[in-house]
Amino acid sequence: MTPKKRPKGIVYSTNPEFQYDWNEQGEQKSIPPAEQNLRIHLQSLKGNKKLSIVRGFRGTDADLNELGKTLKSACGVGGSVKDGDILIQGDQREKVLAILIKKGYRAKKSGG
Repeated sequence: MTPKKRPKGIVYSTNPEFQYDWNEQGEQKSIPPAEQNLRIHLQSLKGNKKLSIVRGFRGTDADLNELGKTLKSACGVGGSVKDGDILIQGDQREKVLAILIKKGYRAKKSGG
């Protein structure tokens, strides 16, 4: 039997009846698209390259990865999901905005 790791945030308890909560603490339920406020940012990289970033998604990593995959394939470009953000290569803000609104998300362009 392999020992389980302690949940984050709990170091030690003096309560003899304390039980660790072994459920996945970091994973939260996905909020319906109509209640999400997503922002689409544009970042300029060196070499005159652009990166569209979707921020503000609240939900599970699986749902975030699925949305990222959908956006990348619909725009026909590469990208990734990193630190809760969806990164899309190029200035794809208009396409991404149209796709998110079509899926029922509340989204708008932000920044430059």
